Amino acid sequence: MSLSRRAHESEPGLHIATIAHEGLLWDAYLEFDDDPRRPRSFRAKLRFEPPTGQEGPPGAETTVIIIEDSYEEAVAKARRFDNRELQALLRSALPEEE
Repeated sequence: MSLSRRAHESEPGLHIATIAHEGLLWDAYLEFDDDPRRPRSFRAKLRFEPPTGQEGPPGAETTVIIIEDSYEEAVAKARRFDNRELQALLRSALPEEE
């Protein structure tokens, strides 16, 4: 069954992995951005959320890093990132420490 763009627009993001970074477990979500100039492409970024219920770093997100012709292809590409690659993307998205 093919998922349409409308099927996932209202969701907060598709959970793709949980990774460890600096002693915390972070959840990685795939979020889609619509681009009116490219209505037939699926553009997505990754959003990282730290554990809830404790003080710590804020969440972070990448810029659009996945552009595919279908929703399924975009999800498959995101799921192909290994933990090392996701950790590197998280580090690049976090604000620099002062």
